[in-house]
Amino acid sequence: MSDLKSKPESYWKSQLTPEEYAICRQKGTEPPFSGKYYEHKEEGTYLCNACKKPLFFSDSKFESGSGWPSFFQPIDEESIETETDLTHLMMRTEILCKSCGSHLGHVFDDGPQPTGKRYCVNSLSLDFEKKT
Repeated sequence: MSDLKSKPESYWKSQLTPEEYAICRQKGTEPPFSGKYYEHKEEGTYLCNACKKPLFFSDSKFESGSGWPSFFQPIDEESIETETDLTHLMMRTEILCKSCGSHLGHVFDDGPQPTGKRYCVNSLSLDFEKKT
């Protein structure tokens, strides 16, 4: 799947809805408390909506009060990568799908133990596979 990062934007436009494209490929943000996975409680695996790479297990999801689905850890270090984000007059750490480079959200150092991290993710960046 490593060749996904080299796909042209026309490929992603054909694979994603306009709303998903705006979040995943143009680094947008959905309004807080609006996403379909914000209050989602089923057991399973959250995937990158663009390439279907597994990102987070449901047992790492927690209620942060931020308005977006939040997780305290990714599945593994091969799931996500980070970049410094200097937009909106602040410095944040952006999280991206390591497989395809799609924007997921941001990570903060105010999450629960055992990691102390809060991976704050847009619902439109996610897909879900229910545990069978």
